Amino acid sequence: MNNDLLNNIDKLHTTEMGVQRIKRNLCLNTVDAVDWCKKQILSAKTIYRTGKNWYAETEHCIITVNAHSYTIITAHRKSQK
Repeated sequence: MNNDLLNNIDKLHTTEMGVQRIKRNLCLNTVDAVDWCKKQILSAKTIYRTGKNWYAETEHCIITVNAHSYTIITAHRKSQK
């Protein structure tokens, strides 16, 4: 798949509050939340852009990234139906 998010994956970053939010929402124990998100985005089943954000959907979570700054805004578990 070829899109701006994947083409600029090295620009991906987040704030300290973003790291805390991602770890809390996904119950992550990883040291590097940005690296974890990069790996998830690269293996995502679906990546799409809506408005100013990119959304990367994996089997278990959705990662939201600002389309202009490539800042990871948040990540949430997908609700299991």
